[in-house]
Amino acid sequence: MKEYGFGVDIGGTTIKMSLFEMSGHMVDNWEIPTNTADNGSSILDDVAAVIEGRLVQDGISKESVEGIGIGVPGPVIQDSVVTGCVNIGWDRVDVAKELGAKTGLKVRVGNDANVAALGEMWQGGGKGYKNVVMITLGTGVGGGIIVDGHIVTGSNGAGGEIGHTFVEEDEEEICGCGKRGCLEQYASATGIVRLARRALAAGGRESSLRGMEDLTAKDVVDAAKAGDEIGLEVMDKMGKVLGTALANVAGIIDPEVFVIGGGVSKGGSIVTESIRKYYVERAFNACRNADFALAELGNDAGVYGCVYLLLNDQ
Repeated sequence: MKEYGFGVDIGGTTIKMSLFEMSGHMVDNWEIPTNTADNGSSILDDVAAVIEGRLVQDGISKESVEGIGIGVPGPVIQDSVVTGCVNIGWDRVDVAKELGAKTGLKVRVGNDANVAALGEMWQGGGKGYKNVVMITLGTGVGGGIIVDGHIVTGSNGAGGEIGHTFVEEDEEEICGCGKRGCLEQYASATGIVRLARRALAAGGRESSLRGMEDLTAKDVVDAAKAGDEIGLEVMDKMGKVLGTALANVAGIIDPEVFVIGGGVSKGGSIVTESIRKYYVERAFNACRNADFALAELGNDAGVYGCVYLLLNDQ
């Protein structure tokens, strides 16, 4: 196996780039701006130029580079073709073919949530496991499903879109996907704030959250840790909805571990225990003992997973 690999995680604002030894050691990481002008037409040129420059700077020959792994904010099929990335202006782009032609290196491509899951399995909270479900609780709810060390992408590249699992029949507000009652409306950071505002609007109870104009999910989690009634109620509701959804996922995937990431995961054990409580209650008996772990790699999970795409191609 060759010695080095590049991980490239493309976001709407910045592109995270890292140079790795293929053993899993990150040599260096850096960022460049994402140029979304002209529907992101220069993004791959920018990535290629930076990689070429880095090879020269470090005196690394292309013969010693395994390739480039790339994470993108959209569905991917065949480890190569992006079928649409609204945040960066792409429609259908064969990223592996185009960037491979620009650099002369092997390129493998994955959805950003999926590569984050691979990264956590390889060197993070899921290390030591091969059957992993990762849930990212941020502005939305992302997911990645790994079976026997391989990501489940599905026929349209949408495998693992746990956030848009239907969980609530009576929801009246519309999710960002255009539907109602999605998991994302309850378990994301924005969903937690929405639940808290609903509880506060009902009135009748004192709460440290009352009167906060710029209420955040962290405020709600911190209030729950301090024993605030509304904070505890919201975390219980979040745990009930997400724990039930994961119990349903377990009946299909039967993972060894659920890795919880994203900003909400920084709440620690109150988050995982709220989820585990309902998961254990509702999961099929054979799946009940799945572990729960917090993600460990933070914003670097994606670049780790990008490099793992190269390993997974061996």
